[in-house]
Amino acid sequence: MAATVVVLFGGRSSEHSISSATAGGVLRAIDRERYRVIPVGITRDGAHVHETDDPDRFGLDPAHLPEVADNGTRILWPDSAVSRELRVQHADGTVASLGNIDVVFPILHGRFGEDGTIQGFLELLDLPYAGAGLLMSAIGMDKHTTKSILQAAGVPVVPWVTVTRGGLARDADRCYARMRELGLPVFVKPARAGSSVGVSKVSDWSELPAALDIAFAEDTTVLVEQAVVGREIECGVLEASDGGAPRVSLPGEIVVTGREFYDFEAKYLDGAGVELVCPAELAPRELAEMQRIAARAFEAVGGQGLSRVDFFFTGTQFYVNEVNTMPGFTPISMFPKCWIASGVPYPELITELIELGRAREDASRRG
Repeated sequence: MAATVVVLFGGRSSEHSISSATAGGVLRAIDRERYRVIPVGITRDGAHVHETDDPDRFGLDPAHLPEVADNGTRILWPDSAVSRELRVQHADGTVASLGNIDVVFPILHGRFGEDGTIQGFLELLDLPYAGAGLLMSAIGMDKHTTKSILQAAGVPVVPWVTVTRGGLARDADRCYARMRELGLPVFVKPARAGSSVGVSKVSDWSELPAALDIAFAEDTTVLVEQAVVGREIECGVLEASDGGAPRVSLPGEIVVTGREFYDFEAKYLDGAGVELVCPAELAPRELAEMQRIAARAFEAVGGQGLSRVDFFFTGTQFYVNEVNTMPGFTPISMFPKCWIASGVPYPELITELIELGRAREDASRRG
């Protein structure tokens, strides 16, 4: 009998459209013989609706980014941990059962989804889910916390300064002095946002106040990071189903030729001047070192589900830039590309993640 999977997407964050586009890829590729799919969308206002099971509705069109529309339905989640029945209230007020949930596949990016909030909600209801757990999601969403934990675990990270609006207001001179110690250029980014939303490159200190304003529009905490001259290398990491060491994919490389950095447009809107090379060319010892550090970083932040580990590689040193616990998952995103190059097709990758979520529940029951 097919297991029932709730594909949960959209959300309140600035990455709503990217999550919706990811849903289009997942809905198209998921194994329909193995899974019965219930698409649940979260609107930009936070309403949970019963969405259309139509991958074409969520195609990544640069002229019209996909989104979850409020169609008048409302998803009624189980009212306690005793039940796993999902129901829908239609626009006319009638309520119908959608059946029992076997596992939830949250493909939400950004705040209110990738940051542990939805994971906590699902755990309160005792619903199994795929992907990173609550703590790992919360850690991975906060760049300052991630860097601090990685640094403590001996994982090389790029030097940074964390700034808050309150800190700037109390002692602007000290804050700006610390930032200038990093040298130019620097990258300014929100602590809790992804997909390069709110990120700016600063090549002259006169540009810093405007860059901080852009980042503060996304979050109350901002990181200013030293720019590293090197290659941008990324790889995927998956939790082992048997409790063994994490599995690390072959690397991909972002080759930026015609723009300042790998920004939102380049990632998702087919912006010119960027090429994704997968697999990236690394010497055997370099590949082994990258995979070792990626596995160490994954385990340091919680080691559940999946992550994409992003590096700057200087030729002698791999610096971890980010550990993304719900990376871009469209068929053209780097995380699936790395696994496809490693011999794991996109549909099989979806199945692996879903089954990891189900296996985690079985393990907790045995424990």
